[in-house]
Amino acid sequence: MTFLESAAGGILPTEYAELITKPVTAQALAFNPALATVVNTGSKELQVPILNSDAGAAWVAEGAEITPDDPSIGELTITPRKVAGLTIISSELAKDSSPAAQELVGQGLARSIINQINAAFLGDLAAPAPKGLESLQNVTELTGSLANLDVFAESIAAAEDEDAQISGFIAHPSDALLLAKLKEATGSNKTLMEDARTILGRPLIVSPKAIPGTVYGVAAPRIITVLREDVEIAVSADSHFTSDRVAIRATLRVGFGFPDEASITRITLS
Repeated sequence: MTFLESAAGGILPTEYAELITKPVTAQALAFNPALATVVNTGSKELQVPILNSDAGAAWVAEGAEITPDDPSIGELTITPRKVAGLTIISSELAKDSSPAAQELVGQGLARSIINQINAAFLGDLAAPAPKGLESLQNVTELTGSLANLDVFAESIAAAEDEDAQISGFIAHPSDALLLAKLKEATGSNKTLMEDARTILGRPLIVSPKAIPGTVYGVAAPRIITVLREDVEIAVSADSHFTSDRVAIRATLRVGFGFPDEASITRITLS
């Protein structure tokens, strides 16, 4: 982590920079271990090998020659992109070294960055944002109603066809509510889901950045989140000297890779 300071007073000494980075890595969807595998790098890009097909094997008679075969290996390049937050606060707040004041500023910046990461991870934003789930063209498409959980069982089975295991579902809060209200039978008050945040043993992750009517089923080992290790927190009073205010900037670089799109299911609810 890099920390830069210019006449900052009491706000955000180095140890409090974690007030921004910890919430981001704990709350952003792309860093959730049920949804993705996180890789840290100090480089501007990460090369991920993709095994397109295994080396061949065959039954061979004793003493017979074994025919050699090579696996088919490709490569996926993931380039972390910069997401940044900038907030301007009064010099009085900047000089307040109390944990409450520092936490207030840190939480605000963290929320802004988390929202941007979630929007990119789920969506198809324009450059320079990294491409997310909505941009993928080769996912497994499924359609189902919210009368039951059948389409989620189909999602799990579809991933298994790709030798993957669904580790989590992602839904909009409105769809999660409809799922939570499902009943075992007509006229029953007993909900179909014992845990409103678990579907067939898989966690249901809810985000307002998700598209209503669309649920994703993902296998965390098949989605890669790349985080540049050089996270930077900078504080400066120079740019707002005449108004006696302090600027606080947080930047980090993150990218996403989807080496096996077919293992991802995009469920359209009807």
